[in-house]
Amino acid sequence: MAINLQKGQRENIDAPKFTIGLGWDTNSSSTGTAFDLDASVFMLNDQKKLIADENFVFYNNLISPDGAVEHTGDNLTGDGDGDDEQIKVDLTKADSRVQEICVVVTIHEADIRRQNFGQVRNSFVRIFDAVTNEVLLKYELEEDFSIETAVEFGRIYKREGKWKFEAVGVGMKGGLQDYLNKYQ
Repeated sequence: MAINLQKGQRENIDAPKFTIGLGWDTNSSSTGTAFDLDASVFMLNDQKKLIADENFVFYNNLISPDGAVEHTGDNLTGDGDGDDEQIKVDLTKADSRVQEICVVVTIHEADIRRQNFGQVRNSFVRIFDAVTNEVLLKYELEEDFSIETAVEFGRIYKREGKWKFEAVGVGMKGGLQDYLNKYQ
């Protein structure tokens, strides 16, 4: 049975291979322009910095050099139920320098399209076992991010040899470049 997390809550991840599913619904009628939300992952060292540029996994770099993180592809519309984008994780392959995996969702061309997360609803991140498909953890973002154009949904981090997930839910006005600047 899945554990439903609250913002700030942390739980162990007891499966070395899992998939991160991210979902959302948008209100395109508010801007007249379709939304394109993008999930990205930053593989960080113990200084909270990218190990290398190739450890930034997103729609233009679908797999990390160690093969531990694989983005299954960009969903340009977010239509339909369930996960809009997925990221496969195999912690047994992770570079030993990886201490944290940060999961971020940004709105593509948010400024040009005049869009923000206030126009996005039913956002969630879930982690499910890659073998059994059992949902282990789920975090539903319930806040109204009325000016934010990017949100850190959660982070997976190593503590005392164990991997844990933290439900973060922190927004920022900016995009992928702002996160790159933060983690480089």
